Amino acid sequence: MSGPASNLGALERWLEGGAERLPGSGLDWLEAERSQALARVRAEGVPSARQEGWRYTGLKTLVEQPFVRYAEPVTGVEEEDLEEVLVPGLDAHRVVLVNGRFVAGLSSLGALPAGVRAGSLREILESDPDAVADRLTKVAGDGAHVFSALNTAGMDDGFVLLVGRGALVERPIELIHLSVGMDEPRVAQPRHLVALEEGAQASLIERYVSLGESLYCTNSVLELSLGRAAVLRHQRIQLESVNAFHITGVYLSQGADSRYLGVNIGLGAAWARTDLVVRFAGPHAECDLKGLYLAGDKQVMDHHLDIDHGVPQCSSRETFKGVLYGKGRAVFDGRIHVAVDAQKTDAQLSNKNLLLSRNAEIDTKPQLEIHADDVKCSHGTTVGQIDPQMLFYLRSRGISAPLARRMLCLGFAGEIIEALGPEPLREYVTEVVGRRLETAPLE
Repeated sequence: MSGPASNLGALERWLEGGAERLPGSGLDWLEAERSQALARVRAEGVPSARQEGWRYTGLKTLVEQPFVRYAEPVTGVEEEDLEEVLVPGLDAHRVVLVNGRFVAGLSSLGALPAGVRAGSLREILESDPDAVADRLTKVAGDGAHVFSALNTAGMDDGFVLLVGRGALVERPIELIHLSVGMDEPRVAQPRHLVALEEGAQASLIERYVSLGESLYCTNSVLELSLGRAAVLRHQRIQLESVNAFHITGVYLSQGADSRYLGVNIGLGAAWARTDLVVRFAGPHAECDLKGLYLAGDKQVMDHHLDIDHGVPQCSSRETFKGVLYGKGRAVFDGRIHVAVDAQKTDAQLSNKNLLLSRNAEIDTKPQLEIHADDVKCSHGTTVGQIDPQMLFYLRSRGISAPLARRMLCLGFAGEIIEALGPEPLREYVTEVVGRRLETAPLE
């Protein structure tokens, strides 16, 4: 047998696991969304390499894993366990999800300003579904691929942040996705919803971390909606278990005069794919996306950008850098689309990569699709190695080869790391990246 039906069991297993019902069961509008998403999963099955978006990303290892969903919340994680993954000195509101479930006892959301609502998606769907009925699934729509549909069909919990008109959340909100090992491989499918109304401002720090090196899969979707003149600073740091699989879809809708500043750091997981999808809904909006990814032995880092300029006078900047070593692999697929009526668009896309070994591999494909006349757009990509003269200079000053390599690579990555918001977060990422680069195998 061939085609979607032959792959169906591998994906539908992700929706199984215990008898506990999914949140929002009985809500007609949500049941319709789940049903439509499940129909898409059954129709499409597992993507193949014949599809352009999956040409360089093999899925065989992923679908061979017997993942089932986390049916029950994890209750054994204590404050001292959380201490292992905290960023020293970071002052932020804290939201903790353990294996995809919101844990109130580990979260601290006190002292949020008036006009701000934050909490568990599961709880809101049970107690006040009207608060999210007009927002949930509206930005993501059908999603970039079948794994987004899987998330819609199986969303179990997640984080909701609703910031009212003109409200300012001064302290960052840190969203920690903590994964802990179970007796069998599990999949978590958290669904997050962040909506800022006109003139609102907030900062969101999203971190994916784990206790131990267990095998699991995270398949998350984050929907972001920015009203007129709203401002969101969003930092994402993916540092999953070395044996984990990670899939994330970030879907962003920007209203007129809004600003989005996003930084994406991909360091962990054996296999990780991130889709960043941006749609402009009003003129004079600005989107600044930066990213850094490291890929070493047994790692695949896959980033896909889809930036759609559908209205005039908006600007976007996409700057992504990668450092690859050992037999690490990375994929970068960046697309900017400028519609016929999107005059005065200003869009720039850049992807630069540093290969530390001859066995490392990068497949990079920046794309521009321009249908308007009065635009300023550019794209470019580079692939290179450490300058041997710079390395020789540092070695001649008594600096060891590993430390010299760390210094040069951090210099290359510094532009992205410096864009991270709070200083403790920059120091944390600098140390993690630097330690990885200093010990990176070169063969």
